[in-house]
Amino acid sequence: MTEAVRAVFLGSGAFAVPVVESLANSPGVDLVSLVTAPTKPGPRGRPTDVPVAQWAMEHGLPLLRPPRLRAAESIAELAALTPDLLVLADYGQIVPAALLDLPKFGALNLHPSLLPRHRGASPIPATILADDAETGVSLMLMDAGLDSGPLIARRRVALSGTETAPDLEHALAIVAAELLTTSLPSWLNSELVALPQAEEGVTLTKPLRRSDGSINPRESVDQLERQVRAYQPWPGTFFTAGGMRVVVWKARIADDAPQGSIGQLVRVGSGGIGLVCEGLLELLEVQPAGGRRMSGEELARGRTGIIGSVIE
Repeated sequence: MTEAVRAVFLGSGAFAVPVVESLANSPGVDLVSLVTAPTKPGPRGRPTDVPVAQWAMEHGLPLLRPPRLRAAESIAELAALTPDLLVLADYGQIVPAALLDLPKFGALNLHPSLLPRHRGASPIPATILADDAETGVSLMLMDAGLDSGPLIARRRVALSGTETAPDLEHALAIVAAELLTTSLPSWLNSELVALPQAEEGVTLTKPLRRSDGSINPRESVDQLERQVRAYQPWPGTFFTAGGMRVVVWKARIADDAPQGSIGQLVRVGSGGIGLVCEGLLELLEVQPAGGRRMSGEELARGRTGIIGSVIE
């Protein structure tokens, strides 16, 4: 290649920031614009930009924020940039076929799972909930399906079984950036071939809703411990007891045998709080509505009536 490849990046969340940095620093690539989510109202109505928008403004790069990428005017605006390459990571909208067919080097997606496992909107929480022994990042050539395009490269990552969603997202973002750095030159030089995904082992994930975070005490203690780690920061893991809503930020499987009825909050160890389920889940770090984060022991001391109550 003698001319710089005109690239457009589509991304929104924190996972995408190391990836767009990798693209911007790729030899022979001219990053002509970024496409990201519109500004949304933040705390107290203040406008809040997504991480990719903040990065673009810090680096003085052109930025498009279409409310609907499928809209005809959005497609025309992006097509006017005459991109040779689209790269997507953690964007949040479906890319229409009219844009996928536009660049001569295709539209590439960095997806934080070992495809075809955990296609869809929430692969990182799904990985933790499933207690997978490994995960990774897949670089694929996008097609009209949901994360179903042929694979260009993958990078595997072993898991310890203690990861939270934010920690895993950060680790996989770095892997994604490295994977793009090592794979993109070969792709642009036609030295890599995109191969169809396996037909076996396909799993689908869904967008998370607030209600997904509500604790069901009839779940196994192992599943609830994984839920606490998987649903950070959204939708969170929470329960209501005695009229008080409590978010659980950190928990562990207690060694004590459960004493009490399913859904009851009991005292454990030296004064902490445990939730009786199919086992006993010790609540190590919690946050009552309107309050600060604190240990389960602090909550038990400050809200003496919580011990013995049953979650709603």
